[in-house]
Amino acid sequence: MIKFVAQRFSSSLVVLLVVSLLIFVVLDTVPGDAAETIIGDSASQEQLDELRQEMGLDETLLPRYFSYIKDMFMQGDMGDSLITGKPVWALLANRLPSTLLLTLTATTLATTLGIALGVFAATNKGSPLDTLIIGLSTLGMAVPTFWSGLLLMLLAAPRLNLPLAGGGSIRHLILPSLTLAFPTMAVVARLSRSSVLDGLNEPYVQIAEAKGLPYRRILFKHVLRNGLIPLINLLGLQLGHLLGGAFIVETIFGWPGLGRLTVQAIFDRDYPIVMGAALTMAAAYLMINFIVDMSHAWLDPRVAQKSI
Repeated sequence: MIKFVAQRFSSSLVVLLVVSLLIFVVLDTVPGDAAETIIGDSASQEQLDELRQEMGLDETLLPRYFSYIKDMFMQGDMGDSLITGKPVWALLANRLPSTLLLTLTATTLATTLGIALGVFAATNKGSPLDTLIIGLSTLGMAVPTFWSGLLLMLLAAPRLNLPLAGGGSIRHLILPSLTLAFPTMAVVARLSRSSVLDGLNEPYVQIAEAKGLPYRRILFKHVLRNGLIPLINLLGLQLGHLLGGAFIVETIFGWPGLGRLTVQAIFDRDYPIVMGAALTMAAAYLMINFIVDMSHAWLDPRVAQKSI
């Protein structure tokens, strides 16, 4: 198990380094920089070159990249914002809790409601309610996040007297978390329904029924436990999508999180913030995958043995 953990951790570190290089290359190829944003169109080329030199934007790609990686890993320094001059880590640390709160709330809603709907649909297979749940799940997978968010703002917010934008209270969290949770809840519901239906047809269920075990015990202790393995893998992937989707949802609802900060930094060409935010999200995604791998190995020890 220790070798399995070390293998997964080292591969995650390599992936993070590759991602950092790719992000750095992409940002370097984007036209324009923060110096042009700050100095404006009326400045001369000499003034622009002088400002770029002061901001360290005149160096080539590789020296800037290696300097950035060395400062980040050795000193924990992600640089300073080119617009405000504040440390990037401080700006990210200020916004990251809001994004994590939104993502974890959406994940909790999507998981609990999705599993409940999937189990209910599987145990009532062929009923009108089963058809309704399948239809809503298909709709949830098809509707884009920005569209469902706008619909909630138009239809639900006035009737429930909920704020349309901002943060700072539970009421501000309701609409963004529901918007973010809806697509994942649809996927979880369909997979839960499929897993439960497959499990109910297994021979061990028939044996348990023949022994006189209660149906609920068979369903929740045996069928759902075996169905958790593909569900955990799915949730690991969906959490990455939720983190990415949070950028859109935060922009729509004005949620003061990391996504809104990053979008504003892109418009300002404040690349240290964009780089820091992208690496933070990549590290979070790799950590989620690492936890998923550990959970998978705990549920099925054969996974760790096969990977070594």
